[in-house]
Amino acid sequence: MAKIFFPQYAKGREGINITPGESVLEHIRKIGGVEIDSECGGKGICGKDIIRVEQGAEYLGEMTDVEKNFLEKGELKPDQRLACQAIVTEDAENIRVFIPSFGKYTILTDSLETNVELDPAVFRKGGKVLYYSGEELGSYEGKIYGLAIDVGTTTLVTQVVDLETGENVGKPIASKNPQIAYGNDVISRIMYTREHKNGLKELQEAVIEGVNKSLSKLEERLEVEEGSIIKNIYDVVVVGNSTMRSIFFGQNVYDLGVIPFEPLNKEPLIRKAAGLGLNLHPEAMSYGPPLIGGHAGADCLADIIATRLYQSEEIEMIIDIGTNGEVVIGNKDKIMTASCAAGGAYEGYQIRCGVGAIEGAITKFRIENNKRIYETLGGKPPIGICGSGVIDLLAELLRNNIMNERARIQEDYHITDNISISQEDINQLITAKAGLRADQDFLIEYYKTTLDKVAKIYLAGAFGNYMNINNAMAIGLLPRTNKDKYIRFGNGALAGAKDMLLSQKRRRDAEKIARTIEHTKPNEIKGSEFQYMLAERMYF
Repeated sequence: MAKIFFPQYAKGREGINITPGESVLEHIRKIGGVEIDSECGGKGICGKDIIRVEQGAEYLGEMTDVEKNFLEKGELKPDQRLACQAIVTEDAENIRVFIPSFGKYTILTDSLETNVELDPAVFRKGGKVLYYSGEELGSYEGKIYGLAIDVGTTTLVTQVVDLETGENVGKPIASKNPQIAYGNDVISRIMYTREHKNGLKELQEAVIEGVNKSLSKLEERLEVEEGSIIKNIYDVVVVGNSTMRSIFFGQNVYDLGVIPFEPLNKEPLIRKAAGLGLNLHPEAMSYGPPLIGGHAGADCLADIIATRLYQSEEIEMIIDIGTNGEVVIGNKDKIMTASCAAGGAYEGYQIRCGVGAIEGAITKFRIENNKRIYETLGGKPPIGICGSGVIDLLAELLRNNIMNERARIQEDYHITDNISISQEDINQLITAKAGLRADQDFLIEYYKTTLDKVAKIYLAGAFGNYMNINNAMAIGLLPRTNKDKYIRFGNGALAGAKDMLLSQKRRRDAEKIARTIEHTKPNEIKGSEFQYMLAERMYF
């Protein structure tokens, strides 16, 4: 019997048998663990349960009048359907479905404020707005704004800044990266650009549309005249990992998916924003800071700029755990980095009970007197467990001898009647943990220093912001050291982007240090020995 698959979710990847006559939404409800916005309950009123059918579209009924109405209003694209309206007509072949917008994510926007001397690349001179190169961008209309963008693999965060005062214009706007409908990780996105004729264009347009929507949302939130902020944005700084930054600027990412996994172009980029499709001032400029190497991109560089690690007399580290993980070590004299695929398992994509940071996700967990005690996002009934909860869970299983030091459990462990963790799940988690920890230990060794001599360890990103540090050390995700060394830095990538938006000097700093950073590939340097490093760090 044919199945319908939802590859963005652990449960969805197993698929569910097709029942002809039922809608895609009904299949989603039956499979469980697959989130989709459906505010009207499947009545075809809200138009939010949008799906894209990657395979098997011919086995769905024709577009309904409800869908055609949303299509005419521009709220639905020609290659999209509404899950509640798309009826499966037969089970001849498998169907693969992607969900562009799913769940209500909690996205980290906060970061430590950094002080920079105001010297933006766009400024007023008399009645004109000029770019630092001397190019005239337009007449001064009373405001000059800039836009900082952090393009994460999973999330998209934007912040408008007044370039004349350095002050934020409203709070950051956060959303899911619309590209997630094309795959959860960078490799799946790279493959999409390779396997589809217009794949790169589709992915670029998706993220650009996401930015444009965020700006419209900002104006609505501030209750200002439509376009009053947008038309005065003259400069943009975009950071992201190597794949995300490259796609944003429409650059080929093929090389990042094949050995030696290096970007085709690591140099800083300057483009007209209008040419990218951004709805800003017609002459606005956009800047993409340089990439470091491999999958360590402009976001990692932004972390370095924001923490001022590159100015430090002492040795410091940055650990940024997202869908990809980056580790940095260094000071003003020397900086080294390493990157790995770290966050997928901890973001809920590779374990059966895992979900992202959405309402109902278990974020904290402990065992007291054999009782399971947990907290969920929004205080909602539990639907799964997200990254911070997973760390707590592993630590508690270890602490209570339910899991041994070899990471083995006797049977599936149930948190609730419907949420459990299996040995297979634990294997995924310890593999991801081992990769990130091996990079940390390798960099300390390769830098010819010791953990004791590392003065500060910055935890960047949402995962680092919310995790229980003691539990992370207990399971070996983070090195055991004085807890006071750890500094939660919040969204370091956005903070670094803002620095480069407000200061030409920070841009020059970024370009200078990017050329000197040594991006390491531990598996190549260590050879077969690296496999032993990984194996040792899989256990507790």
